Amino acid sequence: MISVKEASELLGVTPKTLRLWEKEGKIISHRTEGGHRRYEITDLLGSKKEKSLTVAYARVSSHDQKGDLERQIILLESYCAKQGYNFEVISDLGSGMNYHKKGLIKLIKLLCSYQIDRLVITHKDRLLRFGSELIFTLCEIFSCEVVIINKSEQSTFEEDLANDVLEIITVFSARLYGSRNHKNKKIVEELQQVANNLK
Repeated sequence: MISVKEASELLGVTPKTLRLWEKEGKIISHRTEGGHRRYEITDLLGSKKEKSLTVAYARVSSHDQKGDLERQIILLESYCAKQGYNFEVISDLGSGMNYHKKGLIKLIKLLCSYQIDRLVITHKDRLLRFGSELIFTLCEIFSCEVVIINKSEQSTFEEDLANDVLEIITVFSARLYGSRNHKNKKIVEELQQVANNLK
């Protein structure tokens, strides 16, 4: 038997969430003579497993790539359905350098509360352009398997470099264009031309 604090640490949730789950009948607590809640570890681990699911994550950088986003989602849904997974698709439309995307934040919250058994993505860089290893480390810590569907499709160093440069330019372009400065716009256009020549 463990305390509320120990149970919340085990499941990666707050004591308030534990009380909510108990009210919903998802977990059971036992009371001490003093009226304090205590939990059976086996019950908690069982409830954790019941709440687990597969999350399929899709992302594109800009609105003109919506067609690619739809293709990613179709591929992820087909793959997960074929494997018989209980899955949910989370998608984002935004830069791979933006850590504040709504879908990514939801993914991290689910991951850190032990609610995900498996994360499925089409390519490694769909998570983040820089920093996907951080998400993979979180997956390892919270016992979440990572499945990369197109892992075998290895891009060249030059292709990765060109894509990284374009991603950086895209992010800073928005900031420079926002200043309405003609000189800044010209700089952005020149940088984009250089990046395109790398491909």
